[in-house]
Amino acid sequence: PMQILAFVDGVVKVGETDLKPRMGFLYPILTHNISLFINATREHDSGQYMCTVNVADDDTIRSNNNVGIINLTVLVPPVTPTCQLHGSTVVGANVTLSCSSKKGKPSPMYQWQREPPTLQVFFPPAQDRARGTLKLTNLSLEMSGVYVCRAENQAGSKNCSIVLEV
Repeated sequence: PMQILAFVDGVVKVGETDLKPRMGFLYPILTHNISLFINATREHDSGQYMCTVNVADDDTIRSNNNVGIINLTVLVPPVTPTCQLHGSTVVGANVTLSCSSKKGKPSPMYQWQREPPTLQVFFPPAQDRARGTLKLTNLSLEMSGVYVCRAENQAGSKNCSIVLEV
């Protein structure tokens, strides 16, 4: 463990970490609320944070009632995904559309849809939401169009599209 913030003998001490310019106590220490803030969170700020309170002349120090632990997970929205077409786009053939985003925490889920004028939403087994693939079988001329993939997690979403010409 690394000490990132302390209040000792009436003095606030901030550890020499990359958090130093982005964090501090949320309230004046005299309010007895020792919440801290972290501004401009980054993915690597994720982790376990421990708060220890030691008060002079306090008998609870020996009973571990003076320690609080919290886990912080910084969510990261997906970056714009890459859409690709695999296979031959001729009548009767099969193709797979793939979609992947290089970043996102938690890992994004993917949703394919065909854009208007012939709006179409896809479901398993044609679509694999975790892998970002869409399998189109027995291609016909009517299947031509713009296909959009949305990469999405709790932090946000981004799209890419691909034109299928059969």
